[in-house]
Amino acid sequence: MKFNWILLLGLLVIIQSCASKTKRVTTDGLEMAVKMADSEIKQFPDPWTVDFNPKPVWNYTQGLIAHSMIKLWQQNGNEAYYIYAKKYADKFIDSTGFLTAYKIEDYNIDAVNSGKFLFDVYANTKDERYLSAIKQLREQLKTHPRTSEGGFWHKKRYPHQMWLDGLYMGAPFYAQYALYFNEPELFDDVVKQFQLVHKYTFNPETSLNYHGWDESNEQAWADSITGCSPHYWGRAMGWYAMALVDVLDFIPQDHSGKADILKILNQVAEGIKKYQDTDTGLWYQVMDQGSREGNYLEATATSMFAYSLLKAVRKGYISSDYKIVATKAYNGILENLIKDNGDGTISLTKCCSVAGLGGNPYRDGSFEYYISEPVRDNDPKGVGPFIMASLEMNMQ
Repeated sequence: MKFNWILLLGLLVIIQSCASKTKRVTTDGLEMAVKMADSEIKQFPDPWTVDFNPKPVWNYTQGLIAHSMIKLWQQNGNEAYYIYAKKYADKFIDSTGFLTAYKIEDYNIDAVNSGKFLFDVYANTKDERYLSAIKQLREQLKTHPRTSEGGFWHKKRYPHQMWLDGLYMGAPFYAQYALYFNEPELFDDVVKQFQLVHKYTFNPETSLNYHGWDESNEQAWADSITGCSPHYWGRAMGWYAMALVDVLDFIPQDHSGKADILKILNQVAEGIKKYQDTDTGLWYQVMDQGSREGNYLEATATSMFAYSLLKAVRKGYISSDYKIVATKAYNGILENLIKDNGDGTISLTKCCSVAGLGGNPYRDGSFEYYISEPVRDNDPKGVGPFIMASLEMNMQ
């Protein structure tokens, strides 16, 4: 009888320990989101400077930070984060609702991304100026240049090209607009963007998507047969994964294209899992070449993957088995990429600052190109997804 009591006591200790660990992880997610957001606000009191900009610009990076701040406010109720996001909107939306520092004639899909957080600002204020700005961004998509099959060009100055990045920049906003303004016919166009980019960039042999595709095969970086860029860039896959999980928030359950989005998401998740570093839980800048000299474990892509997988598991889009992958990634960030600055703030390290294709000077999409771009701390393309990944950890 004595042995049974000891055994029971031991079981109770184990159960309590497991419960404590679960609570600790949940609490840490929200705590880390707050720490990172507070650090970002302290380092960049003016939100238009978060991409180290000397002049105010309307751009996707600032919109990403504003979006993540809104999500944090919605979860913990601290209005300081909402105010910070709204401050960015108010810098560029004048008294008539006109979005300044934005030119529709540039046809830059990146500029559309910042429209997403305006839905929340409008919902909270009922100020018609924000609605006017949303509609202004929507107008761009009506005349935005497209491929022969209807895919949005990445930018007017990058003709005939679809990049994985562009799916995050345009599709979630487009889908949210369709739902908000009850224009269900737009969902077909939203789904088409994913169908086309996946059709041309996905390689079933690697389970990864190439960064970009040139329908015209005119670019020096484009394969002469497929038109694809030569490598699998981590952050491009990260943008794509986030686009998939976020667009599903708005596509109706009974829409015929939703099954295609879910299928694509599961293929993308499989590729992400396949190339996770087994030691750290992180991912490499060039995803499938981790052993190649010069490649490095990169923070922005890893933060994006952690967020996407955690959300996809929570929503039931992918197998619950992926929670192990996502949790390992999140803990890997905490253990390897978060730096305590000693002043009450933290930094996200080893962020690729920027990467693209073409342009001037010309970016050839080579392995050497991707690993040569500057690496810095606290790039907003990592900070925003890290805050959102932390919030997802809090909801698991």
